[in-house]
Amino acid sequence: MTTPVYQNFIHGQFVPNQSKETFAVKNPATDEVIYHVEVADESIQEKAIASAREGFTAWSAMAPIERSRILNKAVYLLRERNDELAKIEVLDTGKPIQEADCVDIQTGADVIEYFAGLAPTQVGTQQPVANDFFYTRKEPLGICAGIGAWNYPLQIACWKSGPALAAGNVLIFKPSEETPLGAIKLAEIFIEAGMPAGVFNVVQGAAEVGQWLTTHTEIEKVSFTGEVGTGKKVMQSAASNLKDVTMELGGKSPLIVFDDADITEAVSAAMLGNFYTQGEICTNCTRVYVHKSVYTQFINQLKARTEANIIAGDPLDPNVNLGALISKKHQDLVLGYIEKGKAEGATLLTGGHALSPESAPNGYFVAPTIFTDCTEDMTIVKEEIFGPVMSVLVFEDEADVIARANNTELGLGAGVFSQNIQRAHRVIHQLKAGICWINSYGNSPAEMPVGGYKQSGIGRENGIETLNSYTQTKSVYVGMSQIESPF
Repeated sequence: MTTPVYQNFIHGQFVPNQSKETFAVKNPATDEVIYHVEVADESIQEKAIASAREGFTAWSAMAPIERSRILNKAVYLLRERNDELAKIEVLDTGKPIQEADCVDIQTGADVIEYFAGLAPTQVGTQQPVANDFFYTRKEPLGICAGIGAWNYPLQIACWKSGPALAAGNVLIFKPSEETPLGAIKLAEIFIEAGMPAGVFNVVQGAAEVGQWLTTHTEIEKVSFTGEVGTGKKVMQSAASNLKDVTMELGGKSPLIVFDDADITEAVSAAMLGNFYTQGEICTNCTRVYVHKSVYTQFINQLKARTEANIIAGDPLDPNVNLGALISKKHQDLVLGYIEKGKAEGATLLTGGHALSPESAPNGYFVAPTIFTDCTEDMTIVKEEIFGPVMSVLVFEDEADVIARANNTELGLGAGVFSQNIQRAHRVIHQLKAGICWINSYGNSPAEMPVGGYKQSGIGRENGIETLNSYTQTKSVYVGMSQIESPF
């Protein structure tokens, strides 16, 4: 049986490339090729820019309320097709359908809806200066680029397109070559919602296509989601012509469980923050610091619940709550980190091996893995693994655990569990991380800015400040009195 071949989506339609080059996409749960995608060669790249120019002329001239109505129509279509789109995400990513069905498309639609509501609210200022005055306007940047990651492909496309398009920009989006189909479906929905052709184009390929986006002189901004090393390269390329950048990068986030915490809730947070989406979430709390006095209680419950409640298997089975990792290469990487943990002296509490579930025997699964007796100098504690691997550490002193939690070059997320509200706020205010939770973990509503401190990123996604980051301020000075001139 031949597999489908998807082309790049340019100016409202599928456009063939000239090179005929394609790449294969595999289902991580079966190791089977499910479709092929054409690479955006030079001919596609030229068409994408020409299309974006035309799209920007039409889209930026629209009244913000008109843009808002089109975006809201797209939101309606996304929600109407939730189940169909969730299945696409499962086949591309390997994540469980029980997650994709209620998170991926829903939260993506939430973000577009949020920014659609903000689109008509952008206002400038007016201020008198002696007898003259000036005013400011919020204007779109122009052609922007989005580069997505493979863990939440459709959601990330929504997160990047929502504010960019609401502000009047157009977006050329490159999804990960591992998960390219969701962005195409979003592009089709935008056109169906009445969006002008060229406002949201989708180009396909690997690093070389991303490099083109980050260096093209007509692209004004790049928003990138991915790992730190790649983010640095994107930023270096963007600096070649002073592009604006947003970087949502990796993390090695701490979760601190104090002695007065609700232990059942804290265990839930730790499991959610390590095993949801099989650990492939940048904000995951992979360093769990537990107070010595509740350590035994925490570990016993954590081990029991991990071994009893996690079901790996065919991600399309609604009972499965642990899916496959994105690729064989990534599975090997995660298993390599587990071996390093063992070699460096951490105690393997549970897991630590590949899985071959009966319902998906050829998938790239790794058992939920928990290490204890961990120390800060271990590789598994220092480096982002991006898999279902949790490191548990012990502490007694508040100041000490804050220092240990901050002892990293990354600063994406952090969590604190404590019934003492004063301590919870006191500690969270000292943690060097951009997304923080108290007695919760992982929630990321459209209204809340998302981004990292230190090497975890630059700029924010979601929230009001993100809409502003897709605009530039024009100041207009109006002379009301006679010019005083020495000439």
